[in-house]
Amino acid sequence: MATRILRLPEVKTRTGLSRSTIYLKVSKQEFPAPIRLGARSIGWPETDIESWLNERIAASRGEV
Repeated sequence: MATRILRLPEVKTRTGLSRSTIYLKVSKQEFPAPIRLGARSIGWPETDIESWLNERIAASRGEV
């Protein structure tokens, strides 16, 4: 299966987080770090974002 790479606008839409919050959480290692796609572009593997979201859902429901 091919890995889909999400760019920042889609990550913001899926998570409901702002750009600054995403980068703050990345710096605190509370959010998956992006991967470098080129000299001036980054993205997140879709599986990383889905896993993070599933962890947040489980934590909010007391399933952790």
